[in-house]
Amino acid sequence: QVSLVESGGGLVQPGGSLRLSCAASGRFLSINVMGWYLQAPGKERELVADMTEGGRTNYADSVKGRFTISRDLAENTVYLQMNSLKPEDTAVYYCRSSVVIYTTIEQGDVRGDYWGQGTQVTVSS
Repeated sequence: QVSLVESGGGLVQPGGSLRLSCAASGRFLSINVMGWYLQAPGKERELVADMTEGGRTNYADSVKGRFTISRDLAENTVYLQMNSLKPEDTAVYYCRSSVVIYTTIEQGDVRGDYWGQGTQVTVSS
């Protein structure tokens, strides 16, 4: 089982900054991709940014130039630095992790996808 624990959400004024953290723990061999998704009220969950173990990043167009994703591989932690926040960034932010749980000769890599519990980010004056 893999657990993802998020922190860092809160209330911030437009133009302000927040830093989200997500730490993975449990039984797994490696983490391939860690990322952040958001879900606004009444809308689908959508990608904000993700990062592979090799350092390749992917950002939603709406956050490019404002948000930065980073990882601490040794600590199995992913961060999202959010600058120049806008009211439309208001949402619940979820951490997602794609891991290799174990590997066998017969099955190869057995993978799993896990989600955190979500952390609220509210941008308002």
